[in-house]
Amino acid sequence: MDRPAASDTAQHRQRGKLVANRAMQALQTGADGQLRHTAHWLGNCAESVEKGFCRRRLNTRSIYSGRPNDEPMKTERPPTLDPAAVARWQRIAPLVSPWLHEEVASRMLDRLQWIKLQPKAWAHWGAVRGGLQNHQRLVQKYPKSQCFVVEAQSNRARSAIKNIANSWWRPARWFGKATRFEGPPTGGVDMLWANMALHETPDPQALLAKWHSCLSVGGFLMFSCLGPDTAIELREVYQLLGWPPAGHDLTDMHDWGDMLVRSGFAEPIMDMERITLTFDSPARLLEELAGLGRNFHPARFAGLRGRGWRRRLEEALEKHLAKTRDGRLPLTFEVIYGHALKAQPKVKISALSAVSVQDMRSMLGVGIGED
Repeated sequence: MDRPAASDTAQHRQRGKLVANRAMQALQTGADGQLRHTAHWLGNCAESVEKGFCRRRLNTRSIYSGRPNDEPMKTERPPTLDPAAVARWQRIAPLVSPWLHEEVASRMLDRLQWIKLQPKAWAHWGAVRGGLQNHQRLVQKYPKSQCFVVEAQSNRARSAIKNIANSWWRPARWFGKATRFEGPPTGGVDMLWANMALHETPDPQALLAKWHSCLSVGGFLMFSCLGPDTAIELREVYQLLGWPPAGHDLTDMHDWGDMLVRSGFAEPIMDMERITLTFDSPARLLEELAGLGRNFHPARFAGLRGRGWRRRLEEALEKHLAKTRDGRLPLTFEVIYGHALKAQPKVKISALSAVSVQDMRSMLGVGIGED
């Protein structure tokens, strides 16, 4: 199967990398363990490549998660995401890492060069769908670290063991620590890696809280997910045909930043980029989408559609999508990247304050199991 062609340019990838690099450097150079409050800006870039040059339309906006006090925060649970549909997809999703997921994982991995902390232990949340190839790159980057692989579904856990666990005769198993296929203990990892998973979560606040509890104080979270402009071309075609929504409403990066803060993370840094994939036919475009996910919107079409509906959809895509110069069909994916630290716990002072043993140890700098 031919992979989709990515039409974003080296210029765009480098520009996004530089923005992220500056942000990462600022995060890691805070004095006395405190995060330095620095302002960063990111342009939302839509671009096309024609005869070797790039045309850009640039809209600059702050990448800080803060927003005016009078602007409401979105509800904790995505209102247009059907939990039953998500659970069904989690059970039947192909046990492979889609090409787009591997590409995003590779770009996220490039950002690690600006992180000074070398984790003693780290967790890969959803490795099978998140990127098995880049999991190996992470293992090579942190060869002496304990790795936890977390899979919520039993079939994915079996696939992870099959694809990741080193056989007894492989030299890598003799010298490195064996991968543990289970959730890490509370405060048990210094890095948590989660690629392209958060946008399929029916309760993101609960998942962020779980990630926060897994991290040690000073540990960091690296994640990516899809943003609101994903598959905007397909959404417009559905609207033009008078059909129900083509997919659930995806969360904006500013709202993810807000949720990270509410979950206890320190000064999250968010950025985004748009990756445009091109396809030689509507059938190939829909095939790629089928491997990436499903329509989780509660108002989606009820029941199955037949061949006539599929033929009408392909004809509409062929007619209404603005083709590239070489006649290929474009589809946009907005990718959001997030990075945040777990700060020292803060205790509100009152006449009577309750502090957990775990938080007390963290504040005193005493490791678990130490006296």
